[in-house]
Amino acid sequence: MRDSDNHLHVPIRSALADYLRSWPDESEVAAQFTGLLDESPNDTHAFVRERLEGHFTASSWLVDRDGRRVLLTHHRKLGRWLQLGGHADGDTDLADVALREAEEESGLTDLVVEGGLFDLDRHWIPSRGDVPGHWHYDARYVVRATGSEAFVVGHESLDLAWRDIAAIEADPAADESLRRMARKWLARTA
Repeated sequence: MRDSDNHLHVPIRSALADYLRSWPDESEVAAQFTGLLDESPNDTHAFVRERLEGHFTASSWLVDRDGRRVLLTHHRKLGRWLQLGGHADGDTDLADVALREAEEESGLTDLVVEGGLFDLDRHWIPSRGDVPGHWHYDARYVVRATGSEAFVVGHESLDLAWRDIAAIEADPAADESLRRMARKWLARTA
């Protein structure tokens, strides 16, 4: 499901420019994302996991109807509580990727993407098996549950849980990128 005023299908370069207008203090990370686009030999190379130096991923800040809780995954491979998300696998519409990953990883339906880019995060993924360590350039979008909030734990997760956003922001042990998104969300909804 799509919100008609949600900026879906905005090319990533335009979305990055919009993001910088909203978050000028994050120019360094935005420049890293633009650099990835500039290094790609074609428009889709940066969007496939086979680009082992680094590639785009997309995540969802999946909030409940009231906007007080976010759905997190206890990530099976990384062993940490994180937002839902995954690889673009050639899809250049990262908002659509975030929505698809939220649906697949939670089993929820009736989800909508709200607004443009919500957060950017470039993070290192350690080597695993025959895949060397590499960078994920993660574009994050707000996704809202508008129907049932009864999730299903899938094979990529050890567990899923709705977590209070204010508690995440206040928890010094929480992942720093989760705390940053919690701060942004709480400032947005204040």
